[in-house]
Amino acid sequence: MKPKMRAGMVLMLAASLVTGTVTAQTYPSKPIRLIVPLAPGGPSDILARTIGQKLTESMKQPVIVDNRTGAGGTLGIDLAAKSPPDGYTMLLVAVATYTINASLYPKLPYDPQKDLTPVTILAGAPYILVVHPALPVRSVKQLVALAKARPGELNYSSGGTGTGPHLAMEILKANAGINIVHIPYKGAGPALNDLIAGQVQLQLANMIASLPLVKSGRLRAIAVSGSKRSSLLPDIPTLSESGIGGLDDVGGHMIMVPGATPREIVARLHQELVKVLQQPEVKARLASEGAEIFGTPPDESAAIIRNDIPKWAKVIKQLKIQAN
Repeated sequence: MKPKMRAGMVLMLAASLVTGTVTAQTYPSKPIRLIVPLAPGGPSDILARTIGQKLTESMKQPVIVDNRTGAGGTLGIDLAAKSPPDGYTMLLVAVATYTINASLYPKLPYDPQKDLTPVTILAGAPYILVVHPALPVRSVKQLVALAKARPGELNYSSGGTGTGPHLAMEILKANAGINIVHIPYKGAGPALNDLIAGQVQLQLANMIASLPLVKSGRLRAIAVSGSKRSSLLPDIPTLSESGIGGLDDVGGHMIMVPGATPREIVARLHQELVKVLQQPEVKARLASEGAEIFGTPPDESAAIIRNDIPKWAKVIKQLKIQAN
């Protein structure tokens, strides 16, 4: 390599390091958009508004929640993926939705392995199998018996095709040998509203959004996912206890940014988010909604995504699930 060329490369490297340092020191200097790829009222939206409010206070810039629905979350995810990688666009999405869509939609407009990078997995909560109070079942055993007596007559709602609760319910159906029709919505909020109204009969819903409805009596809980019972619903058995295996996971939510976002900004966002998650008010609220705080580092979060994509791909293939 010629001396002049070597000197030029050194200067370019030094300039990039200085630019990165300056960017990190001045960030943020304007409002930050937090995209939620589902409709208001669901667990993603509830968590986004809780986190956004606290980030606004700690980062001294408005964090504006932007709900962008459509195509099982892929429209909002794509919008985030194609945004400038400057730290002023974040995405809050369920880990399951992101990793499921990687296989469910064969022609995604973004590369799920490259175009977005995780900042942290914020928290996770179990799913609750909830039914409308008019449905004459109080256990999974009774639900299975009713579904077998009336194949194809019961409907379940979800926040959209490709969401974690959708695939979890399909696993439940396959393991129980029952036929219940899937009705997808553009978010868990609208899906729960129609369940409350009696338009559908049941749902496997994230606890963050559905627990208040159970406590108020508007929905009846008959089981929870996860490896152990929820401390908030100690009398409700797990699906495993109820004879349905394969549903020991909890539904996690994560923050992502465009893939080329500088490492310094990713690190700053992770630091700020972990501080928010440790605030007593936030910890108390998430605990009251059945959520467990994670705050995983970016590298660990990325490893979880890499592991979950092939896991869900196998489930999608085995159950022959297709996007609507």
